[in-house]
Amino acid sequence: MSNSSLSEVNQTVATNNSNIWWKRLFAFIGPAYLVSVGYMDPGNWATDIAAGSKFGYSLIWVLLMSNLMAILLQSLSARLGLIRGVDLAQASRESFPRFINVPLYLLAEIAIAACDLAEVIGMAIGLNLLFGLPLIWGIAITVLDTFLLLFLLNKGIRKLEAFIFSLVFIIAVSFFLEILIVKPVVSEILGGFTPSMIGGDALYIAIGIIGATVMPHNLYLHSSLVQTRIVQRNEKHLWQALKYNLIDSTIALNLAFFVNASILIVASAAFFKAGYNNVAEIQDAHQLLRHIFGKAAPALFAIALIAAGQSSTVTGTLAGQIIMEGYLNLRIRPWLRRIITRLLAIIPAVFCVLYFGENSLGRLLILSQVVLSIQLGFAVVPLIHFVSDRKRMGDFTIKLWMKILSWVVAIIILTLNIKLVVEQVMDWLEISGDNDIYIYWIVIPIMVLCALLLLYIVFVPLVKSSLEKETRTPHDTFKELDFTSLVQYQKIAVTIDFGKMDQKTINGAMKQGGTQAQYYLIHVVESANARIYGKDADDFETQADIKYLERYASELNAQGYKTETRIGFGNPRETIANIVNELEADLLVMGAHGHSGLYDLILGDTVDKVRHSVKVPVFIVK
Repeated sequence: MSNSSLSEVNQTVATNNSNIWWKRLFAFIGPAYLVSVGYMDPGNWATDIAAGSKFGYSLIWVLLMSNLMAILLQSLSARLGLIRGVDLAQASRESFPRFINVPLYLLAEIAIAACDLAEVIGMAIGLNLLFGLPLIWGIAITVLDTFLLLFLLNKGIRKLEAFIFSLVFIIAVSFFLEILIVKPVVSEILGGFTPSMIGGDALYIAIGIIGATVMPHNLYLHSSLVQTRIVQRNEKHLWQALKYNLIDSTIALNLAFFVNASILIVASAAFFKAGYNNVAEIQDAHQLLRHIFGKAAPALFAIALIAAGQSSTVTGTLAGQIIMEGYLNLRIRPWLRRIITRLLAIIPAVFCVLYFGENSLGRLLILSQVVLSIQLGFAVVPLIHFVSDRKRMGDFTIKLWMKILSWVVAIIILTLNIKLVVEQVMDWLEISGDNDIYIYWIVIPIMVLCALLLLYIVFVPLVKSSLEKETRTPHDTFKELDFTSLVQYQKIAVTIDFGKMDQKTINGAMKQGGTQAQYYLIHVVESANARIYGKDADDFETQADIKYLERYASELNAQGYKTETRIGFGNPRETIANIVNELEADLLVMGAHGHSGLYDLILGDTVDKVRHSVKVPVFIVK
């Protein structure tokens, strides 16, 4: 199995099929649009609405600053993926010891769950606002996104990119029409781009904007998605790929800035001007739009919210797969991985709706942004270290001015997010009453451990000559090949299912052992009778299968091959493995069933299960 990041789509998009520059650029366009939806997800809406309703246009410059930070960090992420050929999670696994990687992985998983939580809530609210669907049912419906993502990925990464782009287009058009409806004053908007001193509540909201804008999972995601492009590994084409990916990032993230700025502008023109200065809930904003502007504005608002939730949740679950595979080198079924990610978001949302009521979702949305703020430093800091490592990046190491700028951005983000987290904990202490013991004994110790972990990943790499271990996991150290003791297979097990693959499977086995090996033809009877009575089964299917298996063996023996048969009953995955282990075979040859994805869920994935249960090499014939 490939160790490439997102191996199912890795290196699947050609980029050098044309000498026309815009066609080459188009080949690279796509990854940044998948990333950009994380910068306009429902978690951003609450902070943008609060900023616009309370402070008018005065905080637009904070949005612009956070967007420039995002472009810088995403360009570093793309550089890591293109030059090193690893994603951020893989690079971390290769560079840090296990006692550091385990908490880094756990924090990343928690951040993915928090991000997915915000998107589940946002989409459920959007469905409720547009169709009147109860929030609990809207939350339940979002589980279907898992299968949508699986379907799109099976169609290829370009299909997924096209789907996400169409949703981003819907969001952008919706807010463009919103702006036409609310009719903001252009001169006042332009005035909001002028930086100004902020403090008090404005500073708190500004921190929230930056914390909600720069998403940690996007750094993992981008470093993986850029590897879907086929790029020649020479200096010219790598520099070209970096240039085109920077263009892709700049366009896509500026589109995300337009959406976020539009939300703030709509909130300012609709609420701030009308004296509604404390609008923080998405549902409140929707109701006020209906009150002030009629039906069109709130309908567009809800459509954009659904599109934002749908697009963000697709990319969020994809990032979850990247993080699990990167940190743990654990590759489970994509549908199972995405179901787990989605359930981690749905369960707390359902619990809050059932236990605290629908009004609790707004507070849960805020909590998800605090969790994301905690994780952000643990993604940004290693990324800067990795792209600054000349031993591994070579001539593509970031320049000194970019390194300084990156650290300045990291310090700003870390400072603001630490302030946000500390203030949130203080707020919890004020309202916790007799329950403050949980904060002192659980929350604060976790914060201290996170601070120590952050100090480690900031300073320890600075005193090491290179972050890389001597070898890249999961591979062992390099060993010279030994050609003096080639394997001679003496006992070869061959699975038979009396289908079209049998001929290819048997031919593949014979090529491995010739006429010198002993062959064992294995078939498992799966009838209901066989599953109940096992070897005592005597139904028509069992008799027929034994007869056909003996005929195969007879024909092979006539050709000079030493062949015996073994019949099993019940579950083929367990039975085949048991027979092979009992025979102490040297090799198992199996025919691939030729189905995957949802078919594996329905029909079973025998080959994959068996290969993990036997102690011998498995040769899979397709």
